[in-house]
Amino acid sequence: MKLLIVRLGALGDIVHGLPVAAALRERYPEAQIDWLVDVRHTAVLDLVPVISRHVAVDSRSARSVLAAVRDLRRQHYDAAVDLQGLIKSAALARLSGARPVIGFARAHVREKAASLFYSVVCDAGAAAHVVDRNLAVLSLFGITERVRRFPFSVPPSSAASEVAARASRDGRRGYALINPGAAWPNKRWPPERFGRIAAALVRQFSLLPVVLWGPGEQALAGRIVETSGGAAVLAPPTGVADVLALSRDARLMVSGDTGPLHLAAAVGAPIVALFGPTDPARNGPWSAGDISLSRYDECVCHYQRQCRRSRTCIKDISVEDVRGAIDRRLAAAEHQA
Repeated sequence: MKLLIVRLGALGDIVHGLPVAAALRERYPEAQIDWLVDVRHTAVLDLVPVISRHVAVDSRSARSVLAAVRDLRRQHYDAAVDLQGLIKSAALARLSGARPVIGFARAHVREKAASLFYSVVCDAGAAAHVVDRNLAVLSLFGITERVRRFPFSVPPSSAASEVAARASRDGRRGYALINPGAAWPNKRWPPERFGRIAAALVRQFSLLPVVLWGPGEQALAGRIVETSGGAAVLAPPTGVADVLALSRDARLMVSGDTGPLHLAAAVGAPIVALFGPTDPARNGPWSAGDISLSRYDECVCHYQRQCRRSRTCIKDISVEDVRGAIDRRLAAAEHQA
């Protein structure tokens, strides 16, 4: 059997689709399971051994799209599953030549016209979280058990080793990750507030606050270190594998709704998440112990990249709100241990 999963991006959304690949691999251990992904997000699939191979495409380039379609059509897939629900992802699933092309009902896709490309439609029912919505497609393969399993293989990370050594050298009880960046400006909590949280992590919990940063975010991370009074430290440069390794051993992650948050959730890091224009019931961490502080109900720009107000709603989450959530989350983690 040859199966194709289509989920081009973004990073967190790819993570949310991995339980589907894990379940298909368990049901069809000898199958070829390929994944069509945007060229910017191939690194995460390199760490997922249940995927046979990934096919990278730059959907902004006609040449890249044509090359990917030629590659896909040579495979003669027995089925393609579009987990994205966009016109471009649905069209690529159809152009792969797979029969059937499986997607979600109109009520569950972001672009309604995407459903025109599907030959088989799945109704996700009342599933609230996107992970559970994705898992609904398994019923079409005769799979009744729906498990949130994230089949990462995490290699050794020099960045994680460096951070653990620093925490030990400083006499800390471990380290906490602070992730301030996000592609959407209205998902970002102010860096000065993260700085105050970093100081509290040292003072109250004897944890080393480590500030993650990606391309273009080093100045933002540096601002947190500066406003923390020297309590926080910059993380070493990290890739996806490093973030997974760091998260797996972290005592805590504090983050907005962005890719590293979902990587951390996938490896079981205790989380305090901050949500503004997106809904934590749909996109948040899924562990019962994790805490999401949300202003989604008050937000007027749901799932829009730019806020329509002069003040983003995520700023209504106070430092005291986050401190209290950290206290509760760490206490719960210690009780579970």
